[in-house]
Amino acid sequence: MRRGIFWTAAGLLGWAQVGYGAALAAIERDADPRWPDPASDDDLPTVALIVAAHAERDVIAAKVANALALDYPRAKLEVVVACDGSTDGTQDAARAAGADVVLDLPRGGKVAAQDAAVRRSTADVVAFSDANALWENDALRKLVAPFATDTRIGYVCGRVSFINPDGGTNQEGVYWRYEMFLRARESALHSVTAGNGAIYATRRDAYVEVDPVMGHDLKFPFTLVRAGWRCVEQPQAHATERMVPDVEGEAARKRRMMSHAWAIVLHGGLLDPRGWPAKYTMMIASHRWLRYFGPALHVIALLTAPKWLRRAQLLGLAAAFAPTRAKPVLLAKYYILTQGSIALGLYDHLREGTPAGWSPPEGTR
Repeated sequence: MRRGIFWTAAGLLGWAQVGYGAALAAIERDADPRWPDPASDDDLPTVALIVAAHAERDVIAAKVANALALDYPRAKLEVVVACDGSTDGTQDAARAAGADVVLDLPRGGKVAAQDAAVRRSTADVVAFSDANALWENDALRKLVAPFATDTRIGYVCGRVSFINPDGGTNQEGVYWRYEMFLRARESALHSVTAGNGAIYATRRDAYVEVDPVMGHDLKFPFTLVRAGWRCVEQPQAHATERMVPDVEGEAARKRRMMSHAWAIVLHGGLLDPRGWPAKYTMMIASHRWLRYFGPALHVIALLTAPKWLRRAQLLGLAAAFAPTRAKPVLLAKYYILTQGSIALGLYDHLREGTPAGWSPPEGTR
């Protein structure tokens, strides 16, 4: 019995971390779609580009300038900054930078600010970005192209690259490259299982208002798939965003993120497969369910492992925190701290609930 439990837990971890990616690569080899651009500017949809901002005075002017400089017909683009209870002058900085609309909202959280901006908009497409994310010049054209190609597509996420210009120990870039590998193949097979906050868009009539503690990144794709939409990645729509410099700061950021993710897992419908195609359910189970229950599987595998293997696991844990900047050690530390962040995020959510508000992580602006 003990051996069976160990191999079950180890097998599920192996599938979640490696086997799933290998299976996707074998099933879906062509994962680089070339969505054709609309024939002319007249065929482009109107777009409201929405930036929810709290205490972003230092970066909001650069973000607005980046949005206004996009290669997109100016008459069809509205740049909206939704200030979520900012008291640092973000509103004035956004207006001075030339934002078309600046909403001065009471503190309610990122999702509430996004909802308010969408309610005010009449654009065909609502696009979203973080205040510290910079888009490439053609990113918006590329982002909206799938909507013109397939009327079943309700959500499109672009591809964000995380940069660490000051160096540091964070290994998020390695993880993110693997995540993009998985996401591209999920998109080609049916729909992505999660997006990102730096660059994404929905049709105006596909947008849904969700609980303010439940971020769009995880909640939107599976919710829209349940409503009959496809949710895809557009790898040609590029943005960059500054990452937390060190691995410990990344773990703290992930802990906050996971508090929001657990609200979606436990109360937001992520565990309910009703309304999903079978292959999408398989992707959610492999990429989301097993990822979030990974810490529990690790504990089970540790407690039920043969003695020699348990000792090896404990030695590996200790070695990951050795005072060195060697890449393999940093990757191991990143993985262990990420697993801890998932568990601690659940602890925070169960103990205190999840607040709707957020603050920019230190080092990312």
